[in-house]
Amino acid sequence: MILKRIEHNLTVCKVSEKSSINMDADFYFIGKTDEEISLVCKTEDTPQNTTERDDGWRGFRIQGVLDFSLIGILSKLSGILAAHKIGIFAVSTYNTDYILVKEENYEQALTVLASEGYTVV
Repeated sequence: MILKRIEHNLTVCKVSEKSSINMDADFYFIGKTDEEISLVCKTEDTPQNTTERDDGWRGFRIQGVLDFSLIGILSKLSGILAAHKIGIFAVSTYNTDYILVKEENYEQALTVLASEGYTVV
């Protein structure tokens, strides 16, 4: 399985309204529930009026399109990282999964996953 590095510095935050999000940015994830609006974006694209904010994230994605019938991919990756005491923030899209780790754990995470047979590009 191929893991593709995301070269951006990322921020995970909460916003009080969608209008503060730059929908023209080239990279972001929005999650909206009855309790919150969460945003993952490039740090430089973070809205000014966040209600909570956590900078210092880096990420990678599982390269390619994952079939919905595949089971345990995210679980295996997160399990390997958990065994090395590396926490994650996961985001899934229709095509694939993205895993974010704190910047200070990023290189270690990729090294550990490479040692477990994953290809990192």
